[in-house]
Amino acid sequence: MKSREYSALDRGIMLLDSVLGSLSKPSTDKNKKPSPAKVHSESNMGENEKKHVSALMRVNHAGEVAAQALYKAQALTAKDDELKKAMQQSADDEIDHLDWCESRIKELDDHTSYLEPVWYAGSFAIGVVAGCFGDKWNLGFLAETEHQVVRHLDKHLQQLPVNDNRSRAILEQMREDELHHAMTAENAGAENLPKGVKRLMSLTSKVMTKTAYKI
Repeated sequence: MKSREYSALDRGIMLLDSVLGSLSKPSTDKNKKPSPAKVHSESNMGENEKKHVSALMRVNHAGEVAAQALYKAQALTAKDDELKKAMQQSADDEIDHLDWCESRIKELDDHTSYLEPVWYAGSFAIGVVAGCFGDKWNLGFLAETEHQVVRHLDKHLQQLPVNDNRSRAILEQMREDELHHAMTAENAGAENLPKGVKRLMSLTSKVMTKTAYKI
């Protein structure tokens, strides 16, 4: 029996279906780091504060979903083997962040974004496009993404209730990891992106942030 020959579109759809499926599958190929929140007790917050904090964490969780897609896409298109390994290491850190944010949201009796597949698919597509321009531009896109995430986390840290040490510990560790990812990309030879591209990335991030806060 003659095997079916798949078109480029068919292969693309199958690949996207595969990576989207990873949203509901736990990572089993790495030892997960314990949440930084574990060393802190739960704070006494009012209902409005809890809703605000859970919405902030939902935004961060959505960002980590997008980061997973971005790293997978960029690792797929990277040409250098060492770069692929670095991408995978960063992706492992993002899995930890994803777990920490989701656990915190559950503690606050709230839900993650209902638009996770949209964030994942969109970021995967962006990652593929960025990777097609070559490794140095791939790294440049990664570095700028992480710098924007750091600035975003700084804003969230300012918005947290003073006594919410559990959420604060998570975001502070995430900030440290994201900054490390940015510096790693820059040290590997990342190209500095044009200002127009940076502004477009910032605008896209704002749309996701405002939407994920509510949905």
